Amino acid sequence: MRLSLLALGTLLASGFALSTVQAADLAHGAQLFQACAACHNDRPDSTGPSLKGIVGRKAAADDNFRYSPAMQRAGFEWTPANLKDYLHDPQAKVKGNRMPFSGMASDADIDDLIAYLATLK
Repeated sequence: MRLSLLALGTLLASGFALSTVQAADLAHGAQLFQACAACHNDRPDSTGPSLKGIVGRKAAADDNFRYSPAMQRAGFEWTPANLKDYLHDPQAKVKGNRMPFSGMASDADIDDLIAYLATLK
């Protein structure tokens, strides 16, 4: 028991806080998505592509949407890490993309939104 407490103390002292591993808040992600849904929906005349199935999809792969040349050249898959980078600063991730969105500052909000996006199939 003493060894276990010592090990736990060592982990906590080294900056490994158990509280940093938190589940994303899907309900909050759904709320955040409402702002996205204004442009990203399933209507043929939508401003942005549908985000259904976005997690794991190759960038610019929705055949029902006309992407900017910059997004067509992006050449990556929408992994959670790439989505996080893009949602934080779209122009830094894909310079020249035409999405009129300046990004999200909160990592927690981004994580919640990505968790919600992963549920869209």
